[in-house]
Amino acid sequence: MAAITASMVAELRAKTDAPMMECKKALTEADGDMAKAEEILRVKLGTKAGKAASRVTAEGVVAAKVDGTQGALVEVNCETDFVSKNDSFLKMAQAAAELVARRNPADVAALAALPYEQDGFGPTLEDVRKGLIGKIGENMTFRRFKRFDSGAKLAVYLHGTRIGVVVEYEGDDTAAKDVAMHVAAMKPVALSSADVPAELVERERAVATAKAAESGKPADIAAKMIEGSVQKFLKEVSLLNQPFVKNDKQTVEQMLKGANTTVKGFTLFVVGEGIEKKSDDFAAEVAAQVAAAKGAAA
Repeated sequence: MAAITASMVAELRAKTDAPMMECKKALTEADGDMAKAEEILRVKLGTKAGKAASRVTAEGVVAAKVDGTQGALVEVNCETDFVSKNDSFLKMAQAAAELVARRNPADVAALAALPYEQDGFGPTLEDVRKGLIGKIGENMTFRRFKRFDSGAKLAVYLHGTRIGVVVEYEGDDTAAKDVAMHVAAMKPVALSSADVPAELVERERAVATAKAAESGKPADIAAKMIEGSVQKFLKEVSLLNQPFVKNDKQTVEQMLKGANTTVKGFTLFVVGEGIEKKSDDFAAEVAAQVAAAKGAAA
């Protein structure tokens, strides 16, 4: 049996990014053969990916690809902010955006099945995802994407890696870019009041009705209060009616009219939006891991 030294473990860890104990186990199993140990770890990655699949991925990045009037916006999630800054993770996210723009997959499953190789993993994007899960030790998911190919011009704005906006427009490029930045800041839910989803309007109406009932006002006044609240809500959440962030003396619609520009639509992705984050007790989690390790050793 070959002696497994600390330097051998460090070398294998540097090559694979696998946990130190996993590297030591692989080297022991491979009797010190570095190439064989690397292959053993590669085989074990699939098992790791399966174990990680149940963990919540509320962090991550939004990546974009725009080429003329064709483009894509993609959200790729992971478990921690730390991994969202990992070069391999970022490279995979950008590749996903480029694949959506170029290959037009029908859904996330079709995207994952597309050919792609990275960091020694492949031949599909899904294989790369699973490989990176094993290598980095965190669950990762392709959450959603939107592809653009309507013939309209596209303006893209990324606020760091956590907020991404694509605006479809005709007209002035600067005005469209300003609108993309406005969307990132103000987060409208629809282009116009007429486009606001009915369920959001009804929810707001229910809240306004409850407030009006509490006020004790006569029925006709209460009805006006309710309608006024709903109309105020519609203006606040529709892009064209919002005060423009660079000049709140005018609405976005007025700014666009002055620039002879028409916005046909927009897409806003915010990382983790709508995902319930897991709030574990860290001390309890550590205690559970220690207990599990003792149980395994017994």
